[in-house]
Amino acid sequence: MVLNLIDIQTQFTRLQQEMRRYYFGPDSIVQEICITLLARGHLLLEGVPGVAKTTLARTFAALLGLSAKRIQFTPDLLPSDITGMRIPGPDFQSQKFLPGPLFTQVLLADEINRAPAKTQAALLEALEENRVTVDGTTYALYEPFFVLATQNPQESAGTFLLPEAAIDRFLIRIRLTYPEREQELGMMRAHHVTPPLPGPLFSGPQLVEAQALVERVQVAEPLMRYALSLVRATRRHPQLELGASPRAGLALLRASKARAALHGRDFATPEDVRALAAPVLGHRLRLSYEAENRSATPEGIVQRLVQDLDLI
Repeated sequence: MVLNLIDIQTQFTRLQQEMRRYYFGPDSIVQEICITLLARGHLLLEGVPGVAKTTLARTFAALLGLSAKRIQFTPDLLPSDITGMRIPGPDFQSQKFLPGPLFTQVLLADEINRAPAKTQAALLEALEENRVTVDGTTYALYEPFFVLATQNPQESAGTFLLPEAAIDRFLIRIRLTYPEREQELGMMRAHHVTPPLPGPLFSGPQLVEAQALVERVQVAEPLMRYALSLVRATRRHPQLELGASPRAGLALLRASKARAALHGRDFATPEDVRALAAPVLGHRLRLSYEAENRSATPEGIVQRLVQDLDLI
């Protein structure tokens, strides 16, 4: 079956409907996960324990119908524990490669900020290049390759702050907060017993084809200039110590194309850019010391920049 944009819109609408049977938070979160997948990106879920980060990731993986693995990151985790290692063959003269848990299509990386620097570096190559290097030999990862990483920003014991280079490889960051009263009640109704995981809605080749279609979504020159103005405005903002990089601008366009595809369009619009500016750019910015003391947030600054640009 050859997919078109209407097929993508239909299938991902169904996926979002199925997700709402298991996840009771805002609809925008489920949509942003779909956008990240279609744009060939990776997702960072941030929130305190118990707000359904792992449930969200596992349910999404089950609906995709892809192979999935989970890594619980700990301070003693070695790079070879996630990439795999070379082991002696039966004759002890040759070696064979034993793949690690990175060799999957959907990876749930739980508490990623507990990994030490060397392990984070090994993960960085996988996030950026869809490959790993072990003992000088490079191995390609599976297609599609989608990482859902979680971290708890409130806890510092036994954690290692993710460097900007690693955070920049995540297309979107979603901050999960406590649910509303009715959402939490719905969660209690559905999850006071362990619900079965849903059946798959997709296959690997279908998703790869959908991702290729998203890449062909059109981005007009004026829209590029609009996105660029927003990115460059973060570099001049007095409350930001570190602005968005050129990679951030490319990420914003990729995400906007995926959102357009979810709405059945073969072209991106300013509304796509406005809707995704905060989740795509927020985690790539660093607040100044004064802004942190005033309880400012990078996402809030981006939203104000969007409003200011629309007034020009």
